Amino acid sequence: MAYRWGMAVDLDRCTGCQACVTACRSENNIPTAGEQQASRGRAIHWIRVERYFEGEFPNVRVKYRPVLCQQCDAAPCEPVCPTYASSHNEDGLNAQIYNRCIGTRYCANACPYNTRFFDFFNPSWEKPLHLQLNPDVSVREVGVMEKCTFCVQRINAAKVTARGEDRTVKDGEIQPACAQSCPSKAIVFGDLNDPDSEVSRLAESPRGHKLLDDLGTRPKITYLEGR
Repeated sequence: MAYRWGMAVDLDRCTGCQACVTACRSENNIPTAGEQQASRGRAIHWIRVERYFEGEFPNVRVKYRPVLCQQCDAAPCEPVCPTYASSHNEDGLNAQIYNRCIGTRYCANACPYNTRFFDFFNPSWEKPLHLQLNPDVSVREVGVMEKCTFCVQRINAAKVTARGEDRTVKDGEIQPACAQSCPSKAIVFGDLNDPDSEVSRLAESPRGHKLLDDLGTRPKITYLEGR
């Protein structure tokens, strides 16, 4: 069975707590750029929580939107890469192959979602923070692009387990770090090729929409507007 991983984010449930941001950094060995480099636009966040204000004071409402790589089916980042480091894998994900990347940053310029980041320096963690690194995720070196992978290490581990048991991956068996950490269960992950999966059901919801859908990038993340 071919998988097609996707995500649904219920904006009515998102509280903007940024637990997903923290979990993503911890799971994927994302370095901290520091105050000086962040002021130069060199901060790295595989997922960010955007804030939108609606209404007039004092009746102002704040709405939140987690934004990460949209894993587009027609991704503009892929055709511009001269070394095919940014490519589509068998599961429909926008893979980033670090040892192919030569750091042209063409993909970052082509991405309309601003979810790709360049490593300006070799990452470092002060002791004892180096002990927190996830051994299942590579530490990226200076000069390469990086981005959200839907926690591909967890996807591959579940696929290996399922293959060993001669079955397909069950719905809900894979939880990326952002979805696992979300206290309000606003993030749902699963196989869009499975019509019975929760993410497939939510993707067909009348509340759903795609981010910058008019660009024709065909994102695999569905945002559900508030009721």
